[in-house]
Amino acid sequence: MADFCTISFPGSDFLPITLECHQSLSEHLTIQNSPVLFGCRTGICGTCLVEVIGDIPPPQPDEQEMLEALAANHPHGRLACQVDVTGNVEIRRLE
Repeated sequence: MADFCTISFPGSDFLPITLECHQSLSEHLTIQNSPVLFGCRTGICGTCLVEVIGDIPPPQPDEQEMLEALAANHPHGRLACQVDVTGNVEIRRLE
């Protein structure tokens, strides 16, 4: 039986969504169901920069390099296209 994770968007009008754990956010988040915008979906453009609160694996080296350039002052900053959801999380856009 699959485990499910809830993705919520505090401070927005978007309802939480539920998906199987270990799924890529970029495959499930769209303009209709989340406030997260995507560009390249490969981790190089930074369009999907968000703050993630919850238990997720640390960023891989390529993502970490982008985060150091884009979100050095945001300890919970992540690129949504690179996040492997492993538990319930809250996501807020960083601008």
